[in-house]
Amino acid sequence: MNDRQTVIVLDFGGQYNQLIARRVREQGVYCELLPFTTPTAKILEKSPIGIIFTGGPSTVTDKDAPRVERALLEAGVPVLGICYGCQLMAHTFGGVVSEGPREYGRRTMSVLESKLFEGVSPTSMCWMSHTSYIEKLPEGFHSIAVTPTCPVAAMACEDKKLYGVQFHPEVVHTEEGGKILHNFLYNVCGAKGDWTMGNFAAETIAALREKIGDKKVLCALSGGVDSAVAATLVHKACPNLVCVYVDHGLMRKNETEEIVRVFRDGQGMDLIAVDASKRFLAALKGVTEPEKKRKIIGAEFIKVFEEEAKKIGAVDYLVQGTIYPDVIESGLGASAKIKSHHNVGGLPDVVDFKEIVEPLRDLFKDEVRACGFEIGLPASIVMRQPFPGPGLGIRIIGEVTAEKVKILQDADYIFREEIARAGLDKEIWQYFAVLTNVQTVGVMGDERTYDRVCGLRAVTSVDGMTADWARIPYDVLEVISSRIVNEVKGINRIAYDITSKPPSTIEWE
Repeated sequence: MNDRQTVIVLDFGGQYNQLIARRVREQGVYCELLPFTTPTAKILEKSPIGIIFTGGPSTVTDKDAPRVERALLEAGVPVLGICYGCQLMAHTFGGVVSEGPREYGRRTMSVLESKLFEGVSPTSMCWMSHTSYIEKLPEGFHSIAVTPTCPVAAMACEDKKLYGVQFHPEVVHTEEGGKILHNFLYNVCGAKGDWTMGNFAAETIAALREKIGDKKVLCALSGGVDSAVAATLVHKACPNLVCVYVDHGLMRKNETEEIVRVFRDGQGMDLIAVDASKRFLAALKGVTEPEKKRKIIGAEFIKVFEEEAKKIGAVDYLVQGTIYPDVIESGLGASAKIKSHHNVGGLPDVVDFKEIVEPLRDLFKDEVRACGFEIGLPASIVMRQPFPGPGLGIRIIGEVTAEKVKILQDADYIFREEIARAGLDKEIWQYFAVLTNVQTVGVMGDERTYDRVCGLRAVTSVDGMTADWARIPYDVLEVISSRIVNEVKGINRIAYDITSKPPSTIEWE
C-alpha cells in the first residue's frame, strides 16, 4: 500500500483542517494530515505529489507564528496555501502581509487564467475568513484572483508550482471550491485518482492476510459501522477471527437479531452473541442519574466481555475500529498515545493479546461507509445511525426497566419506519425516540389515561459537532404521532424537540 500517490496536508490549527483532508480524499487522492511541526525531511520521505498548507488562527507576522522551512517550498513539490497558508507562503518569500481589510463570509471573486482556475467561472462566490491580507506579492508571484476589497484573493508562481488562495475552497460556501481543489490535484500535482475504496479494501485484506495468517484474532463487535467494517475486513483475510457481541438489552428493536443474521448467518463469522440483558437491568435497578447509568453500563460491559475472553483464551490480535479522526484527535502523530480504548471501553486492559489491529485508522467516517458497501455489508449496517454505547439506557429518562425498554423500542421503531417510508432517512442525520419520566392525562376510547410523554428527536448535521433540528413535514409527524399513541401501550402524548446543538445536545441524557 506504499505505492499510492499521497498529498500531505500541513495543519496550522484552522477550523476546517479535517474538512480539507476529506475534500482531497473525495477527489480520489489519498492524503495525510500532519502537524506543521513535522520536519521537512520526514514530509519529503513520503514522496508527496503535493502539499497543502491549511488555514489557522495565527498572524503570520507575529514572532511566534507557525512557520515552515523555506526548503519545503523549494523542494519542487507543488504547494497550495489556504488562508493562513497563503499568507505564510507570501511571507516566507519576502512578500508583505498587513492587517486589514478584514473579510468574513461570502465574497464575489473574479479570477484570471491559471491552471488553478481552469473551467472556473470568471466571477463566483467564495468564502473568506481573514483579518490580514497580502499587501505586496513576493518576487515571482502574481495575483490570479481578486475581490472588491482583497487585491490578492489568490496568487501563483506557476514555474515553481506554488499557489495560494486567501479564501477557503474546502467549504461548501465557495461555489466552485471542489473544482479548484481538483485542478490543483490533477492539473498541478498530476494526480491519477488511485484512492478508491475498492483499492483500499483489496490492499487492506491482502496486508491483513500477510500480517495475521492463521493466528487467532478477537473483535468486540458492537454492530456499529466502524466495528462492523473492521471485523468484516479481518474476516475476509483471516480464518481464525472470533467476534463477541454483548447484548445489554438496551438495543433498538430487532437489532440484535439483525446483527446475528448479518454477521453469523450472512458473513459466516464465528460470532458469540451474549444475552446479558437481565444482568444489565439488575445493575441499573433504581438508578436515575445519567452519568451513573453510563458508568454502570460501561463497567458491566467490560465484565461480560472479560468473562467471554477468558473462555476464548489468549489471542494474537485484538481488532479495533479506530478511524482517522480518532488518530487526528490523539495528536496527529505528535503523541505516541493513540486512543486505543476509544471503541471498546478499556478492553485492552482485560484481554490477553499481543497486538492491536486497526484496519480503518486511515479512513474518515464517510470512507468507512463506502468501504462497507464495497465489501458487501447491507445498508442497514453501513448506514446505521450513530447510537450511544449505553444504548436506550440514556434515552429512557429516569430508572431503566424492562417495561420501559419495550415501550421505547416500539415507539422508536415506528418513528424510524415512518421516516424511511417518507424518504427522509437519507436527509436526516439522526433520529430517535426518547421516553420521558413525565406522565400526562389523556383520553382514549372514552377512558381517562395517565401515561408517558414520548419525545421525538431528529437533527441534520455533518459530523455531530453542531446540529439543527430537522424540519419534518407536519403530515409525516402526524402519522408518526398517531401510530405511536395508538400502537404503543403506555404512551399518550408526543413532543417534538425543536432545539439545535448548541445550546442543546443531540442526546437528551
